[in-house]
Amino acid sequence: MNILRENIRDNRFLRLIEGALKAGYCEEWKFHPSLSGSPQGGIVSPILSNIYMDRLDRYVQETVIPDYTRGKERKANPTYKNLRGQAAYYRKKGNLERAKTIRREFQKLPSGQPDDPEYRRLRYSRYADDFLLGLAGPRREAEEIRERIATFLGTELQLTLSAEKTLITHACTGRARFLGYEIGIMDSQIKFDHRKTRNVKGKIGMYIPEDVLQAKRKRYTRDGKPVHRTEVINDSDYEIITRYQWEYRGIVNYYGLAQNLERLSYIRWMMETSLLKTLADKHQSSVVKQAKRLKSTEKTLEGPRKCLRLVVQREDKKPLVAIFGGLSLKRRKKPVIKDQFLTAYIRRTSEIVERLVNDTCEICGAKEYVQMHHIRKLRDLNKQGKREMPLWMKLMISRKRKSIPLCKKHHDETHHPGPKSKRQGNRRAG
Repeated sequence: MNILRENIRDNRFLRLIEGALKAGYCEEWKFHPSLSGSPQGGIVSPILSNIYMDRLDRYVQETVIPDYTRGKERKANPTYKNLRGQAAYYRKKGNLERAKTIRREFQKLPSGQPDDPEYRRLRYSRYADDFLLGLAGPRREAEEIRERIATFLGTELQLTLSAEKTLITHACTGRARFLGYEIGIMDSQIKFDHRKTRNVKGKIGMYIPEDVLQAKRKRYTRDGKPVHRTEVINDSDYEIITRYQWEYRGIVNYYGLAQNLERLSYIRWMMETSLLKTLADKHQSSVVKQAKRLKSTEKTLEGPRKCLRLVVQREDKKPLVAIFGGLSLKRRKKPVIKDQFLTAYIRRTSEIVERLVNDTCEICGAKEYVQMHHIRKLRDLNKQGKREMPLWMKLMISRKRKSIPLCKKHHDETHHPGPKSKRQGNRRAG
């Protein structure tokens, strides 16, 4: 609250935030007071967290980073410089084979001194309460930085570092975990561009952790083999394919920066097999028949990609298309997530495809200006007596679903119930 008062003068707003911080929470119908922190899951919690952690950001950027940043560039590596001179000498003498051999040797070495005492670099990145520091320097200085940050958090923000998560990792021999990624040095890989110049060795790489890959595969397998998913077998083909695609697209988009993004191809195969087995079980068919029925290709920036495609035809409307796969697994340095409009997935007894195709009000049968009416919970409908229930409530309760297609007239009546005046009734009747 003291941080907010530095820039905000509206006391009504400040009292509102303070009340939210002290409001407490209910769990299993029991009240628990808020002794510290902001309410977890609250819509205002992320911004309050960033406002609070801004003190740490400024301390690191204005105090810690300048203390551990010096030198314009590393000093040249004498061994690298010597071998490079030998290669140039033999090339000048015409002994190209010898020059090529020496070139391969010095390209395995760093061009600068890794332990240059006059060179230091420190980088800082934070997301919510997780932060990562990258230091080009000795372990002793890394321990000093950790102690300084721990002291600042304890004295200024009354926070403590997690001993299990606050680790010091050498980037060449290990990898640090940050936001679901593993981050380390690509030292074991040596790649060259068209000019025969190194473009990988010594650079930072981001990877998908092995335990994440295993957890993603486990959802669609049993005893290491892909299996069908019984919890979605009663849904339509369109819903099943769309759900699998949402799950697969989320993994590919999140790990688009990973160097080993191609390893998701195995997860795609497992998900595709699980999808085909689910459809085969639903239609009492075989995986081969379902694969032949849905086999297709999808165009991408990297060329065509194999996929599964289902098309549901509709009268006087664009057909509904569900696609699984068709995503390129080429690493993207600057990934851009395409914001696509997809039909919302809602579990219910009746199938969403049939209602989208029919496009009919379930009260009067009108086919114009049909809209979807949604409620939060079915139990909210049971609060009224059965005699007082309108028809749309009875339909939703009998079919056990939280949405119903209504024409504009009946949709407005659900949001604005109440008796109508005689003048309105006569006007409607006329």
